[in-house]
Amino acid sequence: MQAFLKGTSVSAKAQLTKDRGTPATAGSSGETKKVKPVPWVEKYRPKCVDEVAFQDEVVAVLRKSLEGADLPNLLFYGPPGTGKTSTILAAARELFGPELFRLRVLELNASDERGIQVVREKVKNFAQLTVSGSRSDGKPCPPFKIVILDEADSMTSAAQAALRRTMEKESKTTRFCLICNYVSRIIEPLTSRCSKFRFKPLSDKIQQERLLDIAEKENVKIGNEEIAYLVKISEGDLRKAITFLQSATRLTGGKEVSEDVITDIAGVIPAATIDGIFTACHSGSFDKLEAVVKNLIDEGHAATQLVNQLHDAIIENENLSDKHKSIITEKLAVSCKHYTSTTTNFFWYVLVIFLFPFVGSRQVLGRWCR
Repeated sequence: MQAFLKGTSVSAKAQLTKDRGTPATAGSSGETKKVKPVPWVEKYRPKCVDEVAFQDEVVAVLRKSLEGADLPNLLFYGPPGTGKTSTILAAARELFGPELFRLRVLELNASDERGIQVVREKVKNFAQLTVSGSRSDGKPCPPFKIVILDEADSMTSAAQAALRRTMEKESKTTRFCLICNYVSRIIEPLTSRCSKFRFKPLSDKIQQERLLDIAEKENVKIGNEEIAYLVKISEGDLRKAITFLQSATRLTGGKEVSEDVITDIAGVIPAATIDGIFTACHSGSFDKLEAVVKNLIDEGHAATQLVNQLHDAIIENENLSDKHKSIITEKLAVSCKHYTSTTTNFFWYVLVIFLFPFVGSRQVLGRWCR
């Protein structure tokens, strides 16, 4: 009886919503689905090889390989943010199409464990799988899979040695693409089995054009000077520049993006603070230097960022001779070495040693060590 009454009530509610002209179910097609926000780095990642910027040699070789539906083992190396991962992903999509891409490509990035056990199990098992299937669009599909090992220079030597045998044994059904920042950290037996491609740092012009294109598509209010400043602090890393642009846009809430906002987002030490450090060093006063150091600590600036900006400021300083520049940069290197092996406060150590070429006083070090 209760079941009958419940069914009546449900049907009555359904009839009521029908009479009112509203949908009876919450999941009806009349409701608009919310679009999930996507990071701009992924949204504007190159979808094909021809969209890869400023890597003409790599694109030309890959284009020839794609025309023949064949691919050698690859080794991509170069600075971060230059398109290494995007290039091989775009090439894989062109080779296999969207349907077979997930089945034919295994990508292991920095968040995955890639010790010898992973190579022996996950990589080896994937490489041993037979390939099957064809593309729905009728284009030729190569009879192999692709294993992408991102940041391969962080793999242990034992894992790289184990990978060497797998590359030889499964060469008929699997191609490997190793991606790293430092090719010197890859063992010689692996590099000799791969076609090596160096990815050059992106030029400022290429980065500015790409950022302006993204800003126009996303309706970001930003000037050319701010774009140039964004390119400068990203140091050739386009991925970092796009991330900073998106973060600055979110922070301003639709208003115009300024250099101050970009500085805060990127964690860059303001130019006025760097100038204050030089002024304190030239004064020869430890009290002024102490005030500068305390201000840096209170502001929470990163020590490595301080060293990088001090180095650039020294090299670009026209008032210093080449001899003075070499002495100061050597002291900076010594301070970094001591910081990595001791627990000394990094700001104090860097700035005190940095002060020596200007002052040359032992009293500074004695007062600092008290």
